[in-house]
Amino acid sequence: MDTIITRFPPSPTGYLHIGGARTALFNWLYARHNRGKFILRIEDTDAVRSTKESVDAIFDALAWLGIDYDEGPYYQSQRYDIYSAYVEELVASGNAYYCTCSAQRIEEMRQAAKARGENPRYDGTCREKGLPASSDAVVRFKTPIAGNTILEDVIRGNIVFSNSEIDDFIIRRSDGSPMYNLAVVVDDITMKINTIIRGDDHISNTPRQILLYRAMGANVPVFGHVPMVLGDDRARLSKRHGAMSVTAYREMGYYPDALLNYLVRLGWSHGDQEFFSKEELIEKFSLKNVGKSAGVFNPEKLLALNAQHIHSAPAERLAPHLLPFLSERGIDAREDKYLHRVICTLKARSKTFVEMAEGALFYYIAPQSYDEKGAKKFLQPENIEALVKLAYALSDQDAFDEKSLAPVFQKIMDETGLGFGKIAQPLRLALVGKTVSPGIFEMMEVLGKGETISRIQRCIAVLSGKSDASA
Repeated sequence: MDTIITRFPPSPTGYLHIGGARTALFNWLYARHNRGKFILRIEDTDAVRSTKESVDAIFDALAWLGIDYDEGPYYQSQRYDIYSAYVEELVASGNAYYCTCSAQRIEEMRQAAKARGENPRYDGTCREKGLPASSDAVVRFKTPIAGNTILEDVIRGNIVFSNSEIDDFIIRRSDGSPMYNLAVVVDDITMKINTIIRGDDHISNTPRQILLYRAMGANVPVFGHVPMVLGDDRARLSKRHGAMSVTAYREMGYYPDALLNYLVRLGWSHGDQEFFSKEELIEKFSLKNVGKSAGVFNPEKLLALNAQHIHSAPAERLAPHLLPFLSERGIDAREDKYLHRVICTLKARSKTFVEMAEGALFYYIAPQSYDEKGAKKFLQPENIEALVKLAYALSDQDAFDEKSLAPVFQKIMDETGLGFGKIAQPLRLALVGKTVSPGIFEMMEVLGKGETISRIQRCIAVLSGKSDASA
């Protein structure tokens, strides 16, 4: 069996969006599952709209998603000589010809065809003229007049196109630049691409490309056209549905493995399983389980899946993604054991890295004030007295983990007659400044003995003598 070789060929006219990312993912997964090759190709023949900024954004998005490539990136703008050589071979073999029909003449043909109730098309005026190359001549492919071209699609089944409905399409402009269909086919032949997975908006291009493969004496690749991604109103996905660039999801604090998981489920399934690690996706992905129905993008489901992935991932894998969000908030954190312990206390309650970063701030900055409502409720004289006793008791502790801290709390509860909450909530305010935080014991263990006692003592000092017990 030949090595599976797939490709992702984005046009750098904007950022990488959800639909493009899913196409890249399907090709990457199929190659990785089959121990094949995945090639990146930049289709930048549109010199006006293609930008370096967009190219860099595509690289950035793929790197963040963890979609690596085995060859490339290739740039179509650097391959014009290769395209020209293939065009000349097509002309020499009688499969293409030069055409000098003016734009006005072409428009007249189209209008005449429409008037006859036919699809607007070129009428073949120059097809048999044998015109030479000239500065005003385009090159057209000589489409067979009769017969059918059959697209054997592994996802959608066979699709039949009548050759009579395909006009002699241009493969090279008069300025020497290649047209899309020509460049794509030449690239796929020279890069030995044998499997093409792409959106079903490309189906209309496929019969022309099949004809070009055959005219060039090349094998036709395996095609699989994936249904488009739709919004929840069944309209084509757009920004109003949440279809922002991939990097926008990174900026909103999404975990790349969660986005990959969600994207692959927009059109592919493996039984009833919803949650997949990247390793599981590589192991289980196949084209036979790609559906024919359009996937519906649901931001709420993506957010829920993101929370699930954050909850399930080890702290070591989450840490690099959290650090930029801490840095944005002025926290000079490092990827060390302390950060890993911080993450372990927060990941079960964080839907995004933005939430996790906000929740982590108190671990790096001691509270400068205390929630007013919470202070009025929990920092009454009897609560402050309990904090004094707690600070004193903690200072005698050698071990500082949940197992050793629980008896200390029980002792203070016995001495004061206060319930656990009457001690834990004042302590939470002292340590965090708020009444909501991770579990009290796990939080204390991360902060450590010295910092915990220091924050308790500061709270006592600030609040002593204040009748309303507010900061």
